[in-house]
Amino acid sequence: MAVSLAIVILTICVNMPGQTTENDLKVNGLCYFESRGLNFLVFSNWYDGNFSDAKVSGVEIIHHGVRTATNGDVRLSPTPAQWDSIPHFVSRSVDSLANRIEVSLSYPSYDFAYRIRAEANRKTIVLSVILDKPIPRELEGHAGFNLEFLPSAYFEKSFVMEGRSGLFPLYPTGPMGKSSQGSIEPQPIASGSTLVLAPEDPERRITIKSNIGTLRLFDGRNIAQNGWFVVRSLIPAGRSGKVVEWSIEANTVPHWTRRPVITHSQLGYHPDQKKIAVIELDQNDTTHSTAHLLKIGENGEYVEEYMSSLKPWGRYLRFDYSLFDFTSITDSGLYVIEYGSVRTKPFRIASDIYQDAWHPTLDVYLPVQMDHVSVKEAYRVWHGASHLDDALQAPTNHVHFDLYAQGPTTDSPFKPGEHIPGLNVGGWYDAGDYDIRTQTQCAVVLSLVRTWESFHPMRDETTVSEKNRSVEIHHPDGIPDMIQQIEHGVLQLLGQQKAVGHAMNGIIEAHLSQYTHLGDGSTATDNLVYNSRLDSLKSDGFSSGTFDDRWAFTSRSSPLNYSSAAALAAAGRALHGYDDTLAQDCLATAAQVWREEHSHRPDLFHHGNTTGGRLEGEEFNAAAELLVSTKSAQYAERTGELLPAIENDFPLYATAAVRAIPYMDSSYSSKLAVFARRYQQSLAKLNGQNPYGVPISTGGWGGSGLVVGSGITNYVLHNAFPGIIDPSYTVRCLEYVYGCHPGSDISFVSGVGTVSKKIAYGNNRADFTFIAGGVVPGVLVLKPDFPEHKEDWPFLWGENEYVVGLGASYIYLVNAVEDLLNRDNK
Repeated sequence: MAVSLAIVILTICVNMPGQTTENDLKVNGLCYFESRGLNFLVFSNWYDGNFSDAKVSGVEIIHHGVRTATNGDVRLSPTPAQWDSIPHFVSRSVDSLANRIEVSLSYPSYDFAYRIRAEANRKTIVLSVILDKPIPRELEGHAGFNLEFLPSAYFEKSFVMEGRSGLFPLYPTGPMGKSSQGSIEPQPIASGSTLVLAPEDPERRITIKSNIGTLRLFDGRNIAQNGWFVVRSLIPAGRSGKVVEWSIEANTVPHWTRRPVITHSQLGYHPDQKKIAVIELDQNDTTHSTAHLLKIGENGEYVEEYMSSLKPWGRYLRFDYSLFDFTSITDSGLYVIEYGSVRTKPFRIASDIYQDAWHPTLDVYLPVQMDHVSVKEAYRVWHGASHLDDALQAPTNHVHFDLYAQGPTTDSPFKPGEHIPGLNVGGWYDAGDYDIRTQTQCAVVLSLVRTWESFHPMRDETTVSEKNRSVEIHHPDGIPDMIQQIEHGVLQLLGQQKAVGHAMNGIIEAHLSQYTHLGDGSTATDNLVYNSRLDSLKSDGFSSGTFDDRWAFTSRSSPLNYSSAAALAAAGRALHGYDDTLAQDCLATAAQVWREEHSHRPDLFHHGNTTGGRLEGEEFNAAAELLVSTKSAQYAERTGELLPAIENDFPLYATAAVRAIPYMDSSYSSKLAVFARRYQQSLAKLNGQNPYGVPISTGGWGGSGLVVGSGITNYVLHNAFPGIIDPSYTVRCLEYVYGCHPGSDISFVSGVGTVSKKIAYGNNRADFTFIAGGVVPGVLVLKPDFPEHKEDWPFLWGENEYVVGLGASYIYLVNAVEDLLNRDNK
């Protein structure tokens, strides 16, 4: 849920002249406090999706290029978790002359309003909480000013509170105790009026002095693994005016300059593709004019293969960029790029560079995400057969967590709380959590079918037995893995259609305590259907009295139903020849959905991102897929009728639109060509928007999905209209995912490329590890100008969460690039 900030500017944000040094904090032209090596952001960002655990809001500190603190705000508990209350934003004023930023906020349900003021005085920021009237009685002892510090930034470091030293714990070990309300909550690790964080580390040393009240240091990981270290001062009861005041001084290293980053493809390059590394530079850096490409010999010798002057690109966000073009180098081998004292890790130039880059995603990541089956890999069991008790009908008029809701009726034959049979089959865990989000299931099936039909990958490395509910990785069974993944997806989609007569919004845990479950998905429930007639924890061997079954959200949504029909229609084609009965069931069900939807006015129940896309777009996709499957004139007619409705969002529907060309008249293709030319104009503008020439997201979720989707669209349109869309627009999108992106040079695909994502937000995130082949969202652009992607902290979902839909589309994009670059050799 997007929340806009109503910003009141008292003066224009510009650097004001005066007696200052580079280490004096001043409000800069982007309305945050800046000195060399240090930034204080004051509500430049807002709680993403209204979740405090997004860790993007309030007062934030960027310390020597690393965002180490966030969520500086008045909160109602010592260590707030994801669904705890957050305030309502009122206004923000910036006064550059006074070197001050002030924000007004409130908790309307408590009739509690307050202001947070940040004032810079040379190297110090003074933070104040100001009340016009005392806090309400019910918030006494609860409301306080919190500032959260990133644990990984302070691992293996010390602190000093009021002269007493301590070490930041690597793993949470308490203390815990009872609150005044009787609940269990963290107790302070240390208390006092002055806290020094990391006194031994000049890049992380911060001193906080409380001029009013006591500082308390907490470890939020005692409540949730994604918690941070929290420094907190309670707001005193019965007082107004300035009730909290801290002086914060963050040490800065004199003349600090961020190390250059040579952003490039960690996987490497095909000999025939453009090869452009983008060098990211601190604005204070003294730039070198050249970069060098070194070839690594078998004896370990580094030999300069190429040297070239850099082409300055200019400023993007907070960094300067230059381009190093080594396209002319086509010899196969191992290479590194060197710029000044910075040298990349080795990468390859080879004609087979992309042939196996998608294998970890199909071999490992997708199997690990499979629900309702056990998944084994050699000695390791990833998880047992999970959620075999799916699912209970969700209650009516209910707004759930994670963007699910049930409308005023069930829209199904089942009463609230009644078991819906036939749902404990197929499907994938949506992302780092375990829900079956139908919109995602449809997208995955469609992506896999399009990969199968376009490239026909026969790879077989996995045994899948739906009958035995078992999957074994690295164990071929004679059936293409792509086909088995498609089958697994359609089993869930068909199960929904047969159970309630339409697509469901999804299936998700009923209880928040289950939703936050980490580890083996099969332990989230007892896998026995809930029986209200049995006592809690009792079982008759087939059902149990334990109310732990997931809920099925079944409100009718025509867009979502069309999405299901599109996926099923496409899957019917792919499964033909492997399971003809299932293939026929898919196509017949898709056609039945079409007929049923056209027999009544559209059902437009909408909530969050679980009820489908835009009605006309989803119907267009369904019409196009049914047309390809049946060649029927009714679908051709409807595809043509809906074409104007998708014109403004053409890139979203281009793949389906192009698939329909052979079955439409010539005027249809001509119209698509017009759309493609207009789209090409937007692509051309990207080169001037950022140095990578791809669409970079600036919202609350990293942009890998947007970039991969753009790459696929570019490939499809290049094939259809080669004179309009250049193939380089596809290749550069994959390079972005592999490390040619802002902020770092890491590959966003775990296990692919020399340096790849090793700590991610999968369902194993509590172990600070990864799932091979998973693709993370990547760079998150924090307003106004900070690109961030943390490798040492998995719990930032907007940067690090695997999503199964992105994994499926990534497989397509790799095969597309492989096809483009090796097409002449096939």
